[in-house]
Amino acid sequence: MAIRSMFAAATFAAGLMASSALAADMTVGFSQIGSESGWRAAETTLTKQQAEERGIDLKFADAQQKQENQIKAVRSFIAQGVDAILLAPVVATGWDQVLGEAKDAEIPVVLLDRTVDAPDDLYLTAVTSDLVHEGNVAGQWLVDAVGDKQCNVVELQGTTGSSPAIDRKKGFEEAISGHDNVKIVRSQTGDFTRTKGKEVMESFLKAENGGKDICALYAHNDDMAVGAIQAIKEAGLKPGSDILVVSIDAVPDIFQAMANGEANATVELTPNMAGPAFDALEKYKADGTMPPKWIQTESKLYTQKDDPMKVYEEKKNLGY
Repeated sequence: MAIRSMFAAATFAAGLMASSALAADMTVGFSQIGSESGWRAAETTLTKQQAEERGIDLKFADAQQKQENQIKAVRSFIAQGVDAILLAPVVATGWDQVLGEAKDAEIPVVLLDRTVDAPDDLYLTAVTSDLVHEGNVAGQWLVDAVGDKQCNVVELQGTTGSSPAIDRKKGFEEAISGHDNVKIVRSQTGDFTRTKGKEVMESFLKAENGGKDICALYAHNDDMAVGAIQAIKEAGLKPGSDILVVSIDAVPDIFQAMANGEANATVELTPNMAGPAFDALEKYKADGTMPPKWIQTESKLYTQKDDPMKVYEEKKNLGY
């Protein structure tokens, strides 16, 4: 038994060393959308941390919210002969050509946190949450919160054409469908940024009787919600009570807002997409193991009842 245990331990250790050595030999290109939000910054930080822990040489490219920059970055990674590419696509369409070039070069591509409208044989897997489900959870929370009360909703959409903007809108609309008392009266992109969220919310407030005709704000991410909260306060109203606020991402600042009674609910999107992505790549590179085409991450609803300051303390050092 002792010999068998020693053999098993040695085999396990050898496996770990082989996996570590494999990761250390990997060079991975990462085309990031940019830094439009706290969540995006956390994803970048955690991706770099995951790469460093695994001994992966990570080549990072910030696209500054422009698809053309991402396409250039992907082509640069192909020219450099990287072992794999991580892509967080700024929009869903227009990827067939460059993904085909990566496929021809036999470089696997893993999509992070967003999907693309392209044949699924052009990428290895997509590591994302269920974006429609996120919107559905946000919408269901609002339906339950307002009951039979008439509720006019203003919506801050994400970047036009991006999969989160499309799917989070779809999920929310599905949740409020059949509840005639809850309706979206205004909807406009805030481009996932705090500044634009504040700017667009100001226009919503002016258009809706100084905000008095607005029951709730639904924002496709927390950063836009935080900007909108500032606009609501500057208009002399109380966010969280005069206007309910529900958003998505669960970044630290939204928990501070909830603790202050200025936001009501958020749906978590984990920023650690890289961990599952690197796991899939390492197995694929080791023995050709094909991952599922979709690796789903967990989503969770947080409200003011969930000790928001405790959650804030847990999240504040994660790179947001």
